[in-house]
Amino acid sequence: MADKAGGAYGTKAADTDFRKKWDKEEYAEKAKKRDLDEKERMQENEERLKQGKRPRKGPKQDLPKPKELMQQREGSLDLDKNLNKTMVVQNPGGRGAGQPGFYCEMCKRTYKDTTGYLDHINSRAHLRAIGQSTRLERSTLEQVRARIALLREKTKEAANAKAYDFDQRLAEVKAKETAIRDEKKAKKKAQKENALAEELAANNPENNEMAKLMGFGGFGSSKK
Repeated sequence: MADKAGGAYGTKAADTDFRKKWDKEEYAEKAKKRDLDEKERMQENEERLKQGKRPRKGPKQDLPKPKELMQQREGSLDLDKNLNKTMVVQNPGGRGAGQPGFYCEMCKRTYKDTTGYLDHINSRAHLRAIGQSTRLERSTLEQVRARIALLREKTKEAANAKAYDFDQRLAEVKAKETAIRDEKKAKKKAQKENALAEELAANNPENNEMAKLMGFGGFGSSKK
């Protein structure tokens, strides 16, 4: 039977050595540093408001220094890959991947539309996160000459294709006009034949039999 003055584990009831020890000085230093950072953020926000800029909401992140200049994206972002599709939201109430929208794996942020996502992808913070700066590589003289030659070749090909399309379109318009002209001629000829048949029927009613043999409905008038 355990001692009445002791605990269930053979220790004294008043002994609290098993509890975690908190370093008050360490946490006081952390609190002091947090207050100092908050004070600096408030001062910086005041300066940003004076300059017409939006204030920062959170602490300033220490982004890594860029190791290379801004590079062109090698692949497409596929912003319309889920267009007109029904998807199951795997993480509706939490943070991170699985939420509706566009998620940035590098920065761990989700954007609800393509505009916000593109703005983030091209922002300085994202480029710094992937080790790039906002500066572009300066092109050499040979690169400029090669680019001009490529553009001239593309312009020449486009002009040739446009000329071919113009000739083909012109032929189609002429064919359509010929078909309309032939249709008008046939309609006018039919009207003349009908008028002639009605005139003959008015002069001689015996021509109805002759009209039936010729394929007409009759030389008589349609009026009653």
